[in-house]
Amino acid sequence: MRKKVTVVGAGNVGATTAHWIAARELADVVLTDIMEGIPQGKALDLMEATPIIDSDVRVTGSNSYEETANSDIVVITAGFPRKPGMSRDDLLKKNHEVIAATVEKVVAQSPQSILILVTNPLDAMAQSAYRLSKFSRNRVIGMAGVLDSARFATFIAMELNVSVENVNAFVLGGHGDTMVPLPRFTTVAGIPITELMPADKIEALVQRTRDGGAEIVKYLKTGSAYYAPSAAVTDMAEAILKDKRKIMPCAAFLQGEYGIRDLFVGVPCKLGANGIEQIIEVKLSAQEQAELKRSADAVRELTATIGV
Repeated sequence: MRKKVTVVGAGNVGATTAHWIAARELADVVLTDIMEGIPQGKALDLMEATPIIDSDVRVTGSNSYEETANSDIVVITAGFPRKPGMSRDDLLKKNHEVIAATVEKVVAQSPQSILILVTNPLDAMAQSAYRLSKFSRNRVIGMAGVLDSARFATFIAMELNVSVENVNAFVLGGHGDTMVPLPRFTTVAGIPITELMPADKIEALVQRTRDGGAEIVKYLKTGSAYYAPSAAVTDMAEAILKDKRKIMPCAAFLQGEYGIRDLFVGVPCKLGANGIEQIIEVKLSAQEQAELKRSADAVRELTATIGV
């Protein structure tokens, strides 16, 4: 049976996610959005590209959810975009309303699906979707750590003038200003970056990683990042669709792991056919644990505001 992925939201992130999924021939794609004509037009354009790229998938656009029925994965990108000067916190209440409306429709059509949340503020929106969907915690996942780790890896590769393929970066915590990049777990060809760069340079790259989204918003002025976020969610979808059991940093609902309970926080997860197959716990230093707690506390403030 053919795999099926629904992408909710046909803006830059959603449409580019559909593009990556189709280009990698992972699944048939349904692109849905409230804007009439936008998902249909983008889906048809993408479908017309499939003979050129030799990708035997179907891409459909819709303004309703009937076409999304029985999806294996539903990627939720819908929401208000982040604008210059706007923090992720500013998006909270507006996007919570969007998630509430979306999840109700998604669950009705695809009750066995796995949800991947991309809408910001990411961790709080994942928790909102988890509470509203009533899915088991392995089936609601936030896309954050893959993106944040990719940004950290990019900056390291640029600084050291090495291939990005050599860099394995490790980022924990909430998707925002309090994320926790972990230099001692971050390597270049197996060598910890703590042996390759001075502490002040590492700290500068850590801060640039934390500001990664805002840096792009500042350049674009009228939008936010979409190539890297959509590539990140596609990587997660591939791990699930192909049952790869691939360990990736994701926002997961923790139940005591890392000393955190009843909260979505970014941690290493093994992704496979059931979604999160396992949450991987690594031993943190006292400072790293304190930073992770601070990040979790920031997420908890957001979830308390919207009552999830």
